Amino acid sequence: MIHLEFFKPEDLSGVCYALDENQMKFTATAQQALQSISERDDNDAFPVTIFENNEPAGFFVIDFGKDKFDLTDNENSALLRSLSVNPQMQGKGIGKAAMLKVDDFIRDRFNTCDEIVLAVNQKNDSAYHIYLQAGYVYDGKTRIGRSGPQYLMHKKL
Repeated sequence: MIHLEFFKPEDLSGVCYALDENQMKFTATAQQALQSISERDDNDAFPVTIFENNEPAGFFVIDFGKDKFDLTDNENSALLRSLSVNPQMQGKGIGKAAMLKVDDFIRDRFNTCDEIVLAVNQKNDSAYHIYLQAGYVYDGKTRIGRSGPQYLMHKKL
């Protein structure tokens, strides 16, 4: 059973997994994302732990900061970033299940949010297809990210 909770310090050991070189091209580790959040001077980013059967299995960030405006003009949107699943638990549908649950998670906690936006590297086929299966739309917009071209995707809530 997959469920989502706001990250708590006691989740850290469960999300401190290493990603392989290929995955590191496409996403940040939980430690990197948490460090980035701690260095910001706002309170607009919310780390989330993905649990499978009450064990930490993955991580992502819901970000309401200004970075989302690289993808949308919608002030009521949230940027989903830094998604990863523990490599030892990959291939079990955890990422897809989490992306299907994130809508309700955001609706229940951030009632003014009406859209989720994200960018996915064009070479990250598996993530792209997970987002499509979870209802995200790619309508032809792209940008250049740190590891090459990215699809800009969105989902209305």
